[in-house]
Amino acid sequence: MNDDIERLKEAEKEANEVNEEPVEPTPRQRGPHWGAGIALIVLGLVFLLSNVTGFHLDNWWALFILIPAAGSFSEAWRNYQRHGRFTKSSRNSLLWGIIISLVAFTFLLDLDWGLIWPVFLIIGGLGALMGAWFD
Repeated sequence: MNDDIERLKEAEKEANEVNEEPVEPTPRQRGPHWGAGIALIVLGLVFLLSNVTGFHLDNWWALFILIPAAGSFSEAWRNYQRHGRFTKSSRNSLLWGIIISLVAFTFLLDLDWGLIWPVFLIIGGLGALMGAWFD
């Protein structure tokens, strides 16, 4: 019986040694979200354009609102890739990215909120329709 136990222990030890191969890190483990990087590049390009050409945004601070929007779009894309289809999670991330982007562009372009608010209703309706189609 002791021989059987020893053989089982050795077989378990060999199995564990085989499974200890190095695992390639996933893109998520390698670094921060790519969306934030793209948002910072866009911010830099807008500021560079402003310095070089004289193009001027009065509400330049609204560009920083695009950073979480880029993160939402990035999360939506990651969820889509992870599941191979459009899920509730990817739908919610996409809708929040659109809403945050709309707010940012409303401030950036100094648009009238009285004209823009119906667009939020349309986005909510699209989200409800997408909820009926997916998950």
